[in-house]
Amino acid sequence: MEVAAYVKNQRAYFQTGATRSLEFRRARLCELRAAIEAREAELLAALHADLRKPPQEAYAAEIGLVLAEIQHARKHLSRWMRPQRRSLPFLAWPGDARIHPEPLGVALLIGPWNYPFQLLLAPLVGAIAAGNCATLKPSELAPHTSAAAARLIRATFPEHYIAVVEGGRAEAEALLGERFDSIFFTGSTQVGRAVMSAAARHLTPVTLELGGKSPCIVCADAPLEVTARRIAWGKWMNAGQTCVAPDFLLVDRKIRDALIEALIKAVRDFYGADPRFSADYGRIVNRAHFDRLAAYLGEGRSVHGGGHDADDLYLAPTILTEVSPDAPVMQEEIFGPILPVLDFAEFDEVPAFLRDRPAPLALYLFTHDAQKQRRLVEETRSGGVCFNDTVVQLLGKDLPFGGVGESGLGAYHGKASFDCFSHAKSVVRRSTVLDPGLRYPPFRQPLERLKRLFRLMMGG
Repeated sequence: MEVAAYVKNQRAYFQTGATRSLEFRRARLCELRAAIEAREAELLAALHADLRKPPQEAYAAEIGLVLAEIQHARKHLSRWMRPQRRSLPFLAWPGDARIHPEPLGVALLIGPWNYPFQLLLAPLVGAIAAGNCATLKPSELAPHTSAAAARLIRATFPEHYIAVVEGGRAEAEALLGERFDSIFFTGSTQVGRAVMSAAARHLTPVTLELGGKSPCIVCADAPLEVTARRIAWGKWMNAGQTCVAPDFLLVDRKIRDALIEALIKAVRDFYGADPRFSADYGRIVNRAHFDRLAAYLGEGRSVHGGGHDADDLYLAPTILTEVSPDAPVMQEEIFGPILPVLDFAEFDEVPAFLRDRPAPLALYLFTHDAQKQRRLVEETRSGGVCFNDTVVQLLGKDLPFGGVGESGLGAYHGKASFDCFSHAKSVVRRSTVLDPGLRYPPFRQPLERLKRLFRLMMGG
């Protein structure tokens, strides 16, 4: 009943039109920014309690990214809201055509546990900017951050505008049983299917930010030291629990051993001889995920790492070799600090290998060979591509971020977030001064002549 009341009250408030003005949206974004800045210490403590995130990483990857989204939206919101002129065919002259972005209504945002603040609040920025009401469902697997985010939202916004529903599966199912105007979900492909199925009952549009096995290909011309640092950074931040982390390596056989040595050096440089004692290395979110990851350790040879402690939810940065492409660690998204390494003899093997697998959220290639870069873009499918680095493709506010196929549906960040929660309404205004009779019956023109006139007047 509480969930139903949230949705009913938000729909009633939305229908008053209060959320539509530029001034209202900007003011709410300012309030959100001020609330986040005021509660920074509380949020950092919550993220450390849930995932042992160091404050620098937690700020940069969680709080700072949300603040950047808010700033970008405030700066560009007036332009985003402006109706956009479109052309009309001669048949509709004289007239005027424009696209009016309008809010969808009441949105449901379901966040994940790996970046439990950023991936819940960044979509909210888009929902607010587009003029919607919203109900948030934080992940129960990050309980400290869930509680901190709920306190922040409840202290900042009335529930008839922005509401938070904490809890687990029962609460999520109750929310999905209600009729929303948009659902935004970040999480696993398996749960994404369930969300889409629930949304279908009400024909609710969905945005699904999922994951997949993001490959990282390294060619022989890649500079080993910088390549290893960038791979190690993208793979082992947040203990590998990042949706766009490199999931496995495909390395030119000629440099495989040298790259592994460079990766080992990068890990030691980042986290010391024993990452267990590093303040900069996180932990696995819970025992179930720890046990799932520990089971992968026997599917290859650990050439580095492999240490783990269930009581501390610690799993060392691990490099696996001698892994079969058919092993579970190569079939399931790892979402943890284990990095399988496979090799190839010729680059032609790489696109063929990737085409046989589901489209990932990200694809990485380290090479300065423009032809290989072009081939990978044209011959494979993925949510995004990044050359000679990892993860940074999601930082650009003018770059839509999203998956394709099993890695997701729809995109957000920057204006893409505004578009995600908006309907592009086509509006045509006609003059009544001229009204040629060509389109009206009875039809006196021979068909062939009518076809020529139609092509001319439609711009064909």
